[in-house]
Amino acid sequence: MFCLIIMEQRDAHWMVRRCLLGCVAAVLLCSVTSAQLRYSISEEVSEGTVVGNAAKDLGLDRNTLKERRYRIVSSTTEPLFHVSQTDGVLYVSRKIDREKECPQSSTCLINLKTVLENPLEVHYVGVEVLDVNDHSPNFPEEETKLDISESVLPGAKLQLKASQDGDSGQFSVQQYKLSENNYFRLEVKDKGKDSKIPILVVKKSLDRETTGHLSLVLTALDGGKPPKTGAMNILINVLDVNDNAPIFTQDVYSAMLHENEAIGTTVIQVNATDLDEGQNGEVVYSFSNSMTQNIMELFDIKETTGEIVVKGPIDYEENDLFEIEIQASDKGAVPLRTEKSVIVKIVDANDNAPEIEVTSFSSSIPEDSRPGTTVALISVNDLDSDLNGKVICSINEDVPFALSPSLQDKMFSLVTKSPLDREKMAKYDISVVAKDAGQPSLSSEKTISVFISDVNDNSPQFSYNPYTFYVTEGNNAGASIFSVQAFDRDDNENAVISYHIHRDGKDENKRSSFLSINSETGQISALKSLDFETVKSFYFQVVASDGGSPPLSSNVTVNVFILDQNDNTPVILYPVSSNGSAEGVEEIPRNMKAGDLVTKVRAYDADIGYNGWLLYSFGQVTDHSLFSLDRYTGQIRTLRSLTETDEAEHRLLILVKDNGNISLSATATVTVKLVEPKEAFAASDVKSAGKVDQEEDNMTFYLIITLGSVSLLFVISIIVLIAMQCSKTTEYTSKYLQDTNYDGTLCHSIQYRSGDKRYMLVGPRMSIGSTVVPGSHANTLVLPDRRHISGEKGPVEGQEVGNGTDGGLHLCRYGDERGTSESIMAAPSGNRSIGRRPCR
Repeated sequence: MFCLIIMEQRDAHWMVRRCLLGCVAAVLLCSVTSAQLRYSISEEVSEGTVVGNAAKDLGLDRNTLKERRYRIVSSTTEPLFHVSQTDGVLYVSRKIDREKECPQSSTCLINLKTVLENPLEVHYVGVEVLDVNDHSPNFPEEETKLDISESVLPGAKLQLKASQDGDSGQFSVQQYKLSENNYFRLEVKDKGKDSKIPILVVKKSLDRETTGHLSLVLTALDGGKPPKTGAMNILINVLDVNDNAPIFTQDVYSAMLHENEAIGTTVIQVNATDLDEGQNGEVVYSFSNSMTQNIMELFDIKETTGEIVVKGPIDYEENDLFEIEIQASDKGAVPLRTEKSVIVKIVDANDNAPEIEVTSFSSSIPEDSRPGTTVALISVNDLDSDLNGKVICSINEDVPFALSPSLQDKMFSLVTKSPLDREKMAKYDISVVAKDAGQPSLSSEKTISVFISDVNDNSPQFSYNPYTFYVTEGNNAGASIFSVQAFDRDDNENAVISYHIHRDGKDENKRSSFLSINSETGQISALKSLDFETVKSFYFQVVASDGGSPPLSSNVTVNVFILDQNDNTPVILYPVSSNGSAEGVEEIPRNMKAGDLVTKVRAYDADIGYNGWLLYSFGQVTDHSLFSLDRYTGQIRTLRSLTETDEAEHRLLILVKDNGNISLSATATVTVKLVEPKEAFAASDVKSAGKVDQEEDNMTFYLIITLGSVSLLFVISIIVLIAMQCSKTTEYTSKYLQDTNYDGTLCHSIQYRSGDKRYMLVGPRMSIGSTVVPGSHANTLVLPDRRHISGEKGPVEGQEVGNGTDGGLHLCRYGDERGTSESIMAAPSGNRSIGRRPCR
């Protein structure tokens, strides 16, 4: 605790005593309790204003205040406050000026020290003097002048002198206001400590030609309620510069220009004015710096007149709209420019033909594609516009395709409209024509080649159906005897044909077991030699399959007729000795006359036709004048009457040969003995008995063989006929004819029918009822027309259609109202002179 010495206007002795007592009391009563109070009053209150009851607030006994000399200790001669010893109330002693007592301070706090004696107590009381708005803002000068160039840019700032206010805190200058205007606004910079600097900001460009002078009022306001203000006049003088840029007479410039317009053509003329005078108001025109080189190559602008002219070729398809940036500039020291856009629309001319583009294309489609299958997507484009760019697309009508419009504009689908057949047409060249609607119209054409891929929809087809082959017997085993051929209208692997023989195990097809076929060429080979005498004809089926998936196949019946070769030598039937040799003895009476039959040599040849036609001749004879031999029958007869002088025994060597190209022969020896008639009769009785028995046995054996063969061939013929009737309309008939007047030569014949044709192979001997055609050397047999008996017409004509110059066959055709009959004539063996003879 501090000791304060208060000097009062009393005598010095008392003051010294009092001071000493106070110091002693301060030292001794260091533990005395002290209290702190704080009051607040406004400045400028009147004298005697109550601040507060300090004694009461401190808890002092008001009755002892006077006795204890309760007072305020102050160093000033004119204290601001005093306390009453009667009631302890604190009063204002004089009018308080806060700005004077607490200058440059935001808070004005006056600390008071109150003292009581006996015992000594010191209490501190704080009084805060609150500010009141008792001062107005004040500018250093009432009016200020500013010179501002009209070229100043918006946003430029000018700092003004600040206003001063004696008050502090909220009653200091709080804000500035600027009178209403269009060019300036006010900003305030706060520097703290109740200091705010006004700043004038340009918010709009100045125009001396519009407003040369401006008068503004700046007002400062404090925080009072109501606030107090201070004002300053601001006079602004606008300095003139080249601030007027050229102005175009139109807001929008646009022009229409035809495509391909001539160079030098004026597109449009622009015009701009400048409010300035002299050089500042003289306007020149040019392209803006933002213009591209491409536009500057197409257009040009005249500097003084503002005319925009065509400089280069104008193409609508490259650009249908040009935005030309131009500028107008004055000639001031600092030129001002104004830019403007000129819109130039290009009017299209029909100078582009439509373009056809195939965007997606299947060059090959299968022939089994359904109608509506998409082949290609065609895009048609015309760079022109409007009607010039409207395109009509079409294709040629002779194709199974059509154009179908797509959902997208100018897109078409090429689709199939009818079934396809590669075998009829494997490739289509489709001409797509695109034509615009311009005047005159332009068109373009594009050819699309569509290939039709093959599917396996055609089975192989044979060249003939059925096949008929004539094969000579005695072929080499394993050699090719004939071939079949099939073709397939499909392509590639679908047309690759393989052949095989159909084998189903049936009896009629068992003969095909010795045949082999080349699966690639269709060549058919016999694994063994064919024998006419064993099999004269047979048939089988060949199956042709293609290589498709799944494969298709077809079959054909192959009829094979075996032609006879001269491969059998004549067989002597009589005479035959007991040991099997062809030797015999004939005894004849001497009284035989000329022309009497001595004996008959009988022979047989398994071949047919000329190969089985036997001729008889003497090989050796003892007396040529005695016996004769019939060349065709083998009968030996006497040439003259026998005499006594003739030798009793004659040996005859008979040569029997066929008429094949290479003739085969056999010999028989007949010994003729001349005896007396009585002996001859006796011998003949004995011999006749033995011969009759032997001949009967032989004839029975041969008859059984012949009948068995005929029956077997008949059954085979019936089976073949039934099979042919079931599969085709061709019918076959086979019949073997046997001469009942057997004269030693066995004869074979075959007749058959194929459709409306009938054929017969015959040998030298004919059946009863048959007719030998004159000039045929007994080699052509025409069956009697049994229909003529029932009233139908018989043969009406005959024509020879073949010859047998090599010992082959002659084919004669006969026609009647119901069809045509043909017969095959066997040519004589070795007869090269037989030519073409008419058939009757």
